[in-house]
Amino acid sequence: MKKLILLVPALSIILLSEAQLLKKIKDKANNVVDKKVDETTNGKKDERSTSGNNSGNDSKNSNEPATLKAYSKYDFVPGEKVTGFEDFSTGNIGDFPAGWNTNASGEIVTIEGKEGRWLWLTKPGVFVPELAQEYPEDFTFEFDLMHGVPINGAYFTVGFAELSDRSKISGWTYETNNFSIELDNANTGTDLATTRFTFRKNSVSDAGSGTNPTILSDKNNPVHVAIWRQKERVRVYVNQEKLWDIPRAAVKEAKFNTIFFSVSYADEGIKHYIGNLRLAIGAPDTRKKFLEQNKWVTHGILFDVNSATIKPESYGTLKEMDADLKVKIVGHTDADGKDAENLDLSKRRAAAVKESLAKEFGIDESRMEVDGKGESEPIDKNDTPAGKANNRRVEFIKI
Repeated sequence: MKKLILLVPALSIILLSEAQLLKKIKDKANNVVDKKVDETTNGKKDERSTSGNNSGNDSKNSNEPATLKAYSKYDFVPGEKVTGFEDFSTGNIGDFPAGWNTNASGEIVTIEGKEGRWLWLTKPGVFVPELAQEYPEDFTFEFDLMHGVPINGAYFTVGFAELSDRSKISGWTYETNNFSIELDNANTGTDLATTRFTFRKNSVSDAGSGTNPTILSDKNNPVHVAIWRQKERVRVYVNQEKLWDIPRAAVKEAKFNTIFFSVSYADEGIKHYIGNLRLAIGAPDTRKKFLEQNKWVTHGILFDVNSATIKPESYGTLKEMDADLKVKIVGHTDADGKDAENLDLSKRRAAAVKESLAKEFGIDESRMEVDGKGESEPIDKNDTPAGKANNRRVEFIKI
């Protein structure tokens, strides 16, 4: 029996070594030919490319990305482990993505001038990504929303429900356990965005609403939506703004099994796009991790693609760092690309984190060392979007 137990990790090491060897062979083969970029992901238009801006040149905000400092009140921290990730990279342009359900229609597209791929919700209805069979009492869910040009009443809704029959996705409104968030650009000349949070527990409905003058006013750039459930408590963020922090939004026993998106209008003039969906589970606890493991691994520090530029929504995670600790910051990447380039990228990202902690949070630089491991120390498979998302991480090691 002992021999059998020892054989399992040995086999894992052999399999991992073979995978790394195959990766190196593939990289060498790629060096023989010129590097080419897929037209569907480099901003060029094809027959399925589309523009997220139908209102002419409104360049007021298009070239002014938010800074970390703009997120100084942002306290969102993603869950510990990424269990679902969808960037539509495995689907074909023009198709509805596999692993989704809908009573309407949509298609994977690129948006001119924007990174990556998006799901364009082409007809009104309900859209369900099947990221998990059940969503636990502690999880976070994030996605990007390009809203085109919504009009008053063209609500975009996202929420969670405990469906008694998961095939009947339009029935979420009738379930006892559900909550949803509605976003609507009033488009009345003042660019006010109406937000509405509704939830139902034990068959008793509650609701609230409010307005924000800028939350959906930028028609050229996506907004980042983050939802954080901790047992009964639910917090909702759009960009740096915390819209809701409801202590009793969900009953503790609720076993949500469905994420849903719902749109009331969708046509050539009213377009909704979603992208970069990210589900993570587990309540983050930085201090506990350092005390128990002398290490904190986070997937909440995000970077632009193939870049060491930190995304502003990383602010909540960065400020979790204990200024009194002396740490080594280690960057890790997934296995896409070449080994040497990934190693260099991981080191630059670790250096960017150190610089940000020193500049934005006043942490003494002498208390921080940096290193990068590239793709050499995966903690998950590199053949799924969720696995790659888990391998892209930053580790803080107590020294």
